[in-house]
Formats: sequence, structure tokens, C-alpha cells
Amino acid sequence: MSDTHRRLTGLVRQRLFWPVLILVVLLVSNLFFTPSFFSITVRDGHLYGSLIDILRASTPLVLVAVGMTVVIATGGIDLSVGSVMAISGALACLHISGLADQNSVTGVLFAVVLALGLSVLLGLWNGALVAAIGIQPIIATLILMVAGRGLAQLITDGQIINVNSAPYKVIGAGYALTLPVSVLIVVAVVTAAALLIRRSALGMLVESVGGNPTASRLAGIRARQLVILAYVFAGLCAGIAGLIFSSNVSSADGNNAGNLIELDAILAVVIGGTALTGGRFSLAGSVLGAVIIKALDITIYTIGIPSQANLLFKAVVVIVLCLAQSSAFRARLAGITRRGGPARPPATPPGKRPDGTGGGLPQQAGPAAPAEAEVRA
Repeated sequence: MSDTHRRLTGLVRQRLFWPVLILVVLLVSNLFFTPSFFSITVRDGHLYGSLIDILRASTPLVLVAVGMTVVIATGGIDLSVGSVMAISGALACLHISGLADQNSVTGVLFAVVLALGLSVLLGLWNGALVAAIGIQPIIATLILMVAGRGLAQLITDGQIINVNSAPYKVIGAGYALTLPVSVLIVVAVVTAAALLIRRSALGMLVESVGGNPTASRLAGIRARQLVILAYVFAGLCAGIAGLIFSSNVSSADGNNAGNLIELDAILAVVIGGTALTGGRFSLAGSVLGAVIIKALDITIYTIGIPSQANLLFKAVVVIVLCLAQSSAFRARLAGITRRGGPARPPATPPGKRPDGTGGGLPQQAGPAAPAEAEVRA
């Protein structure tokens, strides 16, 4: 095997190779329909362009996917992140709408702290149900998914709360250092999470709890506290995502904000190479997965896919992405290509029937043949 072939094989086996390749293919495909897709301009000290739009649109999903990654790494799942997003945005907008001066920075900061504090409490609720009481994660978070959506509608009284606050709008639609503020917030959160998880023993402990809960418990690891901490972090990320989402549109919609974002977050985690069974995880892979999903949404509109076929087209592309990442599928496909046909079953060992029964060397029954008797005589 040559060095080049060996390096290519090692590159393909990298966890982030396929997500990066998929993202590049999606972005390049837009050039055939929009030649200026990669162009980035500077207007009023701000960066504008399709790539900037993808980054800004993916910020809520990136945050939710990062939180979901840590939860899945512990062997759990969180279906309530969309409802937590709606609650966070609704509570912040409700408080701001009641201010005498909606442009008060102090009032906006208090609304943000209030919303994030409630998001953390909701994450703590999920963690307590899973770790302390022992309810299955999908059931425990499904409870808050349903009840939380109702709570968001109670906060908004079933109406859309509109706010006119310049300081609050900066969170989702403002710019700083030529980049959207929402992108800078996501970079700060992801960087802090990566440093905390990967530069300390916390990441290894989380992986051990998700990979082998019994062994980690016998090793003295406080699995319950880690699981609760994971759900609290997911709630915090969902709360920040809710603030960005509501700030971008200067309103809170308890019915539609964050609707079904939990499914896209789980898909982003899977695309990033994290197994739903828990254990090893990749924050960078989940970030790439979230950006891929938003790039796919924009590509659908760029290509001009009819609106009634959007979901079907997206499902087909997602299936192709998952198959491309599957090492077992690629190995089987390579075997079919080399043989020119489907792989043949292995040859049946001597003495073993085609149905798999029997085994060993064939045995003779009855007395020995006369010729063998003469030789022994």
C-alpha cells in the first residue's frame, strides 16, 4: 500500500471528514444557481453575503445541538429544547413589553437573566426526573415538551408579544466586529464548552457515564450529578437560542418558536458523528451538522424546489448523508464494486450444512470397510 493511499484512507476515517465534505458539496452546488453565492461585501462596517446568512440562521440550532450532544453523550435525550426556547423568548419579551422604557439596558439585562434562570431551572427539572427519579429520558423530556409549550402560551396569553427594544434586538440582529452578534455569542458558548469539556476530565467522565453506566458507578463516578449537569447545560443553551430567535424578530410566539427544532438538533448530532447510544461525542461535529442542515435549507430555496416537495427532498438528502457516513455501508458498497455484484456468502465449512447446523469433520457410521479392516490386520 502506497503512502498516498494510506494517508487517504486515514483521512476518510476521520470523524469530521464526511461532515466537512458534505458541507463543501452543498455550498459549491449553490454556485451553479447563484454565481455570487460566495461573495461577501462590507456595508456600514458589517459583513453581508450568503455565507454570513447561513451562519446567522444556524445560530439557534447550533446552540441547541451542542446542548443535545452533551445529553446524548450521557445516554439520554432531550425533546423539550424547543419548548424551553419558546418559554425563554416569551418571558423575556413579556418583561420588556411591560417596561416604561423598552430601550433601558438594565431592564433588558434583567429580562435576559430572568429568561436564562428559568431555562436552567427547566433543565434541572429534566435532570432530576431522569437521574434522581429514574424516568426514561424520552418520557421525562416529553413531559416538558408538551407542558412547556402550554406554559409558553400561558406567558404570552396565546398572543404574539411584540417589543420595540433596540438593546434587545442587538442579541439576534445586531453586529459587532463586522460579524453578527448571534454568531459571536455562539462562538463564545461553544468555545467555553469545548474548553471545559475537552481540557478537563469532565468530557471523559461524561463519555464514561454514557458508554458504560455500571462500570462508571462502580468506579466511583457521580453519574447522577453529571446527568443533571448535562440537562442543565442543554436547558441553558436552549434558553440562549430562544433569546436569539425572539430578538431577531422582536417578538415572542409561544406556539411556533422553536417548534420541532429538537428533531433538527438530534439530526445535527447524528450527522456530526455522535452515536445516540451515548459515549464518545463530538461538539465540532454537531456544529458542522447544524450548519449543514441550514445550508441544506438555503440550497433548497436556491435550487427552486417546489414548497410542497421541500420536506421530501430534505429527507432524501439526509438519508444520502447518513449512508455516506456509515462505514459499514461504504465497506459493503466497495465490496460490491470490486466483485461486480453482491457479496457472496462464505463457503460452507466441511461437515456444516448450508443452514448452519452441524460442524467438524464428517464422521463415518457403522463398521469399517473391509479394505480398512485388512490394513489394520
